Amino acid sequence: MPYRLVLALGALAALVAFFTLDLGAQTVSEAKLVSSYRWHGGDDPAFGGFSGIEVTEDGTTFVALTDRGHVTRGKFIREDGVIKKIVHSKLNKLTSPRGKPLRGIWTDSEGLAIADNGDVYVSFEVQHRITKYVRGNAKGQNMPKNPATDRMAGNSAQEALAINRDGTLFMIPEGSNKQTAPHVVYRLAPGARTWDKRFTIARHAPYLPVGADIGPDGRLYLLERHLGSILGFTNRVRRFDITPDGLTNETILLQSKVGTHDNLEGLAVWRDTDGLIRLTMISDDNFMFFQVTEIVEYVVPEGAGLTADHLINAR
Repeated sequence: MPYRLVLALGALAALVAFFTLDLGAQTVSEAKLVSSYRWHGGDDPAFGGFSGIEVTEDGTTFVALTDRGHVTRGKFIREDGVIKKIVHSKLNKLTSPRGKPLRGIWTDSEGLAIADNGDVYVSFEVQHRITKYVRGNAKGQNMPKNPATDRMAGNSAQEALAINRDGTLFMIPEGSNKQTAPHVVYRLAPGARTWDKRFTIARHAPYLPVGADIGPDGRLYLLERHLGSILGFTNRVRRFDITPDGLTNETILLQSKVGTHDNLEGLAVWRDTDGLIRLTMISDDNFMFFQVTEIVEYVVPEGAGLTADHLINAR
C-alpha cells in the first residue's frame, strides 16, 4: 500500500498528536539482525518503492519488485554473512498480456512470488489482478480472477503473495486495522479456476500484512507492519505450519521497535550455510526523500519465537 499521501499530508497532524501516539511494541523475539544495508539506485528515477523481494535458495541472488511496475535482478556480496554490496540489473517495466509496458493505474504491483520452475507471479492493487510471467516470455498472463477483490479497497488489497512447492498460490489482503475479523488467506491450486478461502490468520491489530513467503521448511511466513508514530514503522514476522485443515502453530519470530527499520514490505525466506532460516526484507521508501531503501536480514535460531498468546500477554 502506498503511504505517500499519508506521510506527506499527515505530517502536521502527527506532530500535534505525537505525545499521545502508541510508539509500538518492543522487540520480543530471539531473531538476530545480521545485515542492514542502505541500497542506492543512483540517478535512475525508477529506483525506489520496493514492495516485493524473492531470494534464491543459496541466498546469493534476488529479484526485487517496485510498486510502480518495475522489476530488477541482483546479487548480494557478503562478508562473513553480512551484506556489503549489491549489484543489480536495470529496472525493467512489467508488461501486459499484449506484451506492452504497463502504464498508469495498471502499474501498482505489490506482491511477488516465484515458482520453482522460475515462473514469476505478481499481485496488483487498484486494478486487482494476479499476473503470471512464464520464464522466457515477456507477456503477462492474468490468473483466474478472485471475486473477493471486487469488495477490496484499491490501496489495501492483494498485498502479500506466496507460492508453495506444489504451485499453490497464497494471497493475503492488507485490509484495515479497524477490522476485527481474522485475515482471510486465499488459495489458488495449480490448474484451478476458483480461489479457496477456507484458511484464516488471526488478526492482531494494529499490524497489517504486507509480504509473505513459503520457507524451505514448508511453513508460511508473514511480514506485517504498522506506522507507529512520526518516528517510523514497527515490523512483525509471524510463522505458521501449513496443514490440510488450516494454518497452525502461530509463532512470533520478530517484532521490532518503532524506527528500527524503514517501511519493510517484501519478505524472502531461505536457509543459510549454517542451516538456519534467514529472513530477508526490503523497504518501500515511497519515493520520499526522508525515507530509504533498506535491505535487512535476520537469522532465526532453532527454537526461536514466541507464541501469539505470549506476545499479547507481554504488552
